[in-house]
Amino acid sequence: KVTLKSGSSVMDRDFVLAWQPQVGSEPQAALFTEYWKGEQYSLLMVMPPQQLPKDRVLPREQVFVIDTSGSMGGESIRQAKDSLQKALHSLNVGDRFNVIEFNSATYSLYRTSKPADQHHVQEALNYVRGLKASGGTEMSSALTVALSGSVYPGYLRQVIFITDGSVGNEAALFNQIEQDLGASRLFTIGIGSVSYTHLTLPTIYSV
Repeated sequence: KVTLKSGSSVMDRDFVLAWQPQVGSEPQAALFTEYWKGEQYSLLMVMPPQQLPKDRVLPREQVFVIDTSGSMGGESIRQAKDSLQKALHSLNVGDRFNVIEFNSATYSLYRTSKPADQHHVQEALNYVRGLKASGGTEMSSALTVALSGSVYPGYLRQVIFITDGSVGNEAALFNQIEQDLGASRLFTIGIGSVSYTHLTLPTIYSV
């Protein structure tokens, strides 16, 4: 329950409540439910431990796929590039990564993933800054390139797919993901106001 410190207040401005859960050394889960007009709504929140021991943290191979098609123009491409640059900064020593761009064609920054050292991360940041939105949306070929790599032994392979979801062949793409996913984990991130499709709703595909 939340109350205002000063009591009643005139609602003539936006109200922003910023908070974060207190997470301990063990994972936690909370389920919230509410009945409204004869329907039941639920929210499940799963919180990982605040910090795992180093011997329990697997190195990651992260493959970032960014949509640079024409529909991503303007604010969408700016948000996608900002998000990708933050993700590159969050890589840990010992991780590996690659960046794949797609529009009418697919372009991979590296032939295979590279160590997340200062040189390669800076090279990727420079590459991302220069990305521009143009062309069509050929998502299938991007999925093929992103999911075709073999998993490095001892690494957790994560494919992060950033797109506005402006496609018309979702069923075919889902079939392709089912066939090609292998040991990778695929996270789709919707960008922009047209991203509410089955493909880009908050989803995790994994084995």
